[in-house]
Amino acid sequence: MPADPLQSVGPPQRTAATGRPRTAAPPDGPVEVRRSSRRRRTVSAYREGGRTIVLIPARMSEDEERRWVSVMMEKLAAQEQRRYLDDAELAARAEQLSARHLDGRAVPRTVRWVTNQQSRWGSCTPAAGSIRLSHRLQGMPEYVLDYVLLHELAHLLVPGHGPGFWRLLEGYPHTDRARGFLEGVVAAERLPHIPGAD
Repeated sequence: MPADPLQSVGPPQRTAATGRPRTAAPPDGPVEVRRSSRRRRTVSAYREGGRTIVLIPARMSEDEERRWVSVMMEKLAAQEQRRYLDDAELAARAEQLSARHLDGRAVPRTVRWVTNQQSRWGSCTPAAGSIRLSHRLQGMPEYVLDYVLLHELAHLLVPGHGPGFWRLLEGYPHTDRARGFLEGVVAAERLPHIPGAD
């Protein structure tokens, strides 16, 4: 079995398209501002790993930059609020996945999001019956979230990554696709930023 993307290391720091990136560390993770001389008016933002990337025109003043970072952070938060499951919904999702793929045998005591997992997508403590998923999964495709959740549920039944563990995941039809997606995310986070590519 190839290396497990759930055990991958987190992203390194990246460089900006022009000059050094400005970074800050608000409660929802660091912000990196990338200025681009190719951008004339548009400002955009996205989440990457545990941080937020804000793309702005190179000619913007520092005051405009601060204002736009604030606007874009609020916009992203509003979008995420609409589509993210809360802990109760996550626990209900785990129950459905266990019933569908594990004959209901995996019954966690707690399932919750955490913000302190930068090098793993999820973790499970079988003795405590607890599952924790990295907040970095929020906003990823549903089949990826389900795979990680199912992976951690399987650990309630089989602690290691032996053949018995992988047999439990055989019934999930998107295992390979989800693993490929997560491997792609990790690989993209490790790539150096290409100047002018924003």
